[in-house]
Amino acid sequence: MKVVETAIPGVVLLEPVLHGDSRGYFFESFSQREFQDRVCRTTFVQDNESMSRYGVVRGLHFQLPPHAQSKLVRVVRGRVWDVAVDIRHGSPTFGRHVAVELTEENRLQLFIPRGFAHGFAVLSPEAVFQYKCDAFYAPESEGAVAWDDPALAIPWPLPADRVVLSDKDRSHPLLSQCGALFDYHTDYYA
Repeated sequence: MKVVETAIPGVVLLEPVLHGDSRGYFFESFSQREFQDRVCRTTFVQDNESMSRYGVVRGLHFQLPPHAQSKLVRVVRGRVWDVAVDIRHGSPTFGRHVAVELTEENRLQLFIPRGFAHGFAVLSPEAVFQYKCDAFYAPESEGAVAWDDPALAIPWPLPADRVVLSDKDRSHPLLSQCGALFDYHTDYYA
């Protein structure tokens, strides 16, 4: 796998090495050993999958300590605009985001470390999205930031009248209303 740094340290793209011939293709989508050696010393404990239709925006979600989660995400069918937002107070990139298009064709994966909010928008008629998480889902620790917070300036590539949200995702606070979420100087992997 090729590891590609983004504009925010710790948020990385993983590009698989594709082996193809007349029969089709093969690639290793995940190796715990290689991931720990090259990206982050964490262990994934839960895999999730969602299917969503065009215009659905999910996010911007996170889990607070002691159940903070890293995520490794990819699209197995369709196309999404995937976003990671730095919500670590004191970080030089606090409030900034990384956005990347993940598709079944490019097979890219995005690693979102602890201390980041995550969300995505579906750009294809439907998309199947997979998440590897390094902490179990803990509803008492879940949090979120408004997907359309103007201070974040995320360029969602959807017409506003086509955005589909859950009731829950319609009511998240702005980042400025959240108080202290994560601290840049705390090692959430210790």
